[in-house]
Amino acid sequence: MQKCCIVIPCYNEAERILVNEFVAFVNEHPNFSLLFVNDGSTDNTQELLEKLCANHPNINFVSLPTNQGKAEAVRKGLLSLIGKGYFYLGFWDADLSTPLSEAVRFIACFESTSSIKIVIGTRFKRLGSNIERSTKRHIFGRIFATFTSNILNLPVYDSQCGAKIFEANLVEELFKEKFITKWIFDVELLARYQNLVGRETLLKSVIELPLLEWKEVSGSKISLFYLLKVPFELLKIRNYYSR
Repeated sequence: MQKCCIVIPCYNEAERILVNEFVAFVNEHPNFSLLFVNDGSTDNTQELLEKLCANHPNINFVSLPTNQGKAEAVRKGLLSLIGKGYFYLGFWDADLSTPLSEAVRFIACFESTSSIKIVIGTRFKRLGSNIERSTKRHIFGRIFATFTSNILNLPVYDSQCGAKIFEANLVEELFKEKFITKWIFDVELLARYQNLVGRETLLKSVIELPLLEWKEVSGSKISLFYLLKVPFELLKIRNYYSR
C-alpha cells in the first residue's frame, strides 16, 4: 500500500479527540500518517496534541495562530504535505464520526482501478451498514444534496461527508486558492475539479464510497444562522465557478 497522510482539522476538540483510536490506527497501519491542524483553539487542544505527537512519529500537528475555519485549516494542512513522499492525501473529521478504518477501504478503491483520483465517503443508510444519523439531519442532507446536484450538474449523493482522500498530485491544484465559503468547501472542491478536468473525466475518476459505519456526534460548530445562508452560498459557488 502506498503512503497516505490524513489531515484532521480541529477547533476546541480537547474533549472529543479519541486519542486511543488514533494511536491504535497508526500502529496497525504504518503506511498511514496523521496531521492534526489546530485551528486557533482556545481550550486544551494544543496541549493534548503535544502529548499525542510526542511518542508517535506517524502523528504530527501544526497550529494556526487564530481560528480560520475548517476550509482554511484543511487547505493549509494539505498544502504543507506536498512533496513529502505521500501518494495519497486526504482529510477526516476529528470526532471520528467516520471511523479511520474506512480509510483503508478508500485506498483499496484507488488501487483496484487506476482511473480513480478522488474517493469521498457517502452516508448511505442501507442493509449491511451501520449509519446512525438523526432524521432531521438526514432530511436536511437530502435537500442539500439535491441543490448541490443541480448546481454542479453532477449526480452527487453526499458532498458533505467529512472523509475524503485524493491522489496527492491533485492537491496543489485543488487547494492552492482559498475557498470562497467557510463550511461547504466540499462543493467547491467538486466544482474546481470539474473545471480542471471536465465533467466526463470527473464522472470516471471520482467515486462516492458508501460507508460501512458512521455515527452522528454532538458538538457541531455550524450555527443555525449559517445553515440559513447555505442556499446563498451554493448560488455563490455556482456563479463563481461558472465564470
